[in-house]
Amino acid sequence: MRIGIIGAGALGLYYGAMLQRSGQDVHFLLRRDYQAIQKRGLQVYSCHGDFHLAQISGHQTPQEIGTVDLVIVGLKTISNHHLIDLVRPLIGTETAILTLQNGLGNEELLAAAFGRERVLGGVAFLCSNRGKSGTVHHLGEGKIRLGEFSGGLSQRSHKLAELFRAASIACDAVSDLRRARWEKLVWNIPFNGLSALLGKDVTDILNHPPSKVLVEDLMLEVIAGANAQGLEEPIDGPEFSQQLISFTENMDHYRPSMMIDREEALPLELEAIYSIPLQQAMAVGINMPQIKMLYALLDFGENDSA
Repeated sequence: MRIGIIGAGALGLYYGAMLQRSGQDVHFLLRRDYQAIQKRGLQVYSCHGDFHLAQISGHQTPQEIGTVDLVIVGLKTISNHHLIDLVRPLIGTETAILTLQNGLGNEELLAAAFGRERVLGGVAFLCSNRGKSGTVHHLGEGKIRLGEFSGGLSQRSHKLAELFRAASIACDAVSDLRRARWEKLVWNIPFNGLSALLGKDVTDILNHPPSKVLVEDLMLEVIAGANAQGLEEPIDGPEFSQQLISFTENMDHYRPSMMIDREEALPLELEAIYSIPLQQAMAVGINMPQIKMLYALLDFGENDSA
């Protein structure tokens, strides 16, 4: 399969490298890593074993990539105002688009430009960070849950899940993409936000009892908002939140992406992870006051650093 990667950061580089290693024809849209990768290839440092790809199909413009069978979008949502122009040159008559971006609103943006029938979404439970140019560090996890934007299980979603599994990436096809998106937000909203605001990693946050209680409260607010969205099956708040707490307790001093972005004075993905979920919850009569306050504090920091 000919695959184009739009957004070759920690997520795009890792998944793209795994797919290429499994034999897929992968093409990366590269920015800051272009020269390094052209010269030295791509180095993946992984908890499952390091590997090096000496030859990478790297491109500086989407026009150089041309049409593909599958577009995988890993672009930070802060750059979504460029997304349609980046994806358009890759679209052929049968091209599918899979967005693995954070938060809500990404599938809607792509569907409005290219049609609902092309669009799938996925949530990636991946612990990875960028290293020096031409390197990516995979620290743990990596599972993907993907589904059709239009809903329901499809032969296409099953085939894409198998494509990832053949590349040693755990992947499931789901019938309710909206539920999967909100489940990811149950982790992203508290841990990304608090780590960026406090400058503390996930282990530090959970080791501070009042902060751990706050994480649990934030998770339950997200779940209340999720369960009002007409999901196929509601999320069990107490059970699911404790599963995520236990999961995070094994992520030894992991630094979420938003913490790194704040440290590097980069803009945060506030609209997709906070603003749109808050709007969707309010639209069905659910108030999330603690999340609203967390969003306000994060946004204040953005304006302060501007």
